Amino acid sequence: MTNQLPIPVVVNGAGGKMGREVVQAVSEAPDMILVGAVDRNPEYLGQDIGEVIGCGPLEIPVLNDLEGTLGMALQEKQSAVMVDFTHPNSVYENTRAAIAYGIRPVIGTTGMSPEQIQDLATFAEKSSIGCAIIPNFSIGMVLLQQAAIAASQHFDHVEIIELHHNQKADAPSGTAIQTAQMLAEMGKTFNPPQVKETEKIAGARGSDAGEGIRIHSIRLPGLIAHQEVIFGAPGQVYTLRHDTSDRACYMPGVLLSIRKILQLKTLVYGLEKLL
Repeated sequence: MTNQLPIPVVVNGAGGKMGREVVQAVSEAPDMILVGAVDRNPEYLGQDIGEVIGCGPLEIPVLNDLEGTLGMALQEKQSAVMVDFTHPNSVYENTRAAIAYGIRPVIGTTGMSPEQIQDLATFAEKSSIGCAIIPNFSIGMVLLQQAAIAASQHFDHVEIIELHHNQKADAPSGTAIQTAQMLAEMGKTFNPPQVKETEKIAGARGSDAGEGIRIHSIRLPGLIAHQEVIFGAPGQVYTLRHDTSDRACYMPGVLLSIRKILQLKTLVYGLEKLL
């Protein structure tokens, strides 16, 4: 039995698909308490976020003032956390604002540039505030990436295909970029050219993620989030694939990140850093 105070959590983008899942997961976690719900959709403003997502009243109104909500969270006796699932255009400013207020950000929104991430890492370290940028909260995706790293020691040819719903704003996905970065750090260049390639339509061979690794992005209604890492060698193909069928699969990783972030004083990138 512990007397530790519950972790106060602000959810930014609370009315979105992922935000709704986070609100429900946090409200059901015995060691957490929802203290703020922020969303820019005017349809939700002033409404109880619990009523918005259909889980019953939580007595937390939806606001569109992130900094005001962060200021209120700062008054809590326990260190607070902000979970952000918003938009690539605003996530950098949201994260920087949270750090400035002393609120620990757990970021699920992708699309930030390497320069922005480095700037946030410097800011977090100077502020001694933990920050977690997590391209994918699924434990299964972490396992896929670890398997891809192992396979990369035996295969010289690899391509990545990522498939998402057609409301995703950024491409390639942050998860695919992270996977490519992990492979690029193995110290080898993949896909040595066999012929001189000519793209009859620009982009036909996907985007170049460095070290010869190509990423192909697909956007269609009916998809949620899926990724394939395909290795090839003479006479064989080795395919790793992760499929998401329900956004609830991300919630164990989100809750883990909320708990772990309180112990950090710098920025970490990737769920595997917290496992």
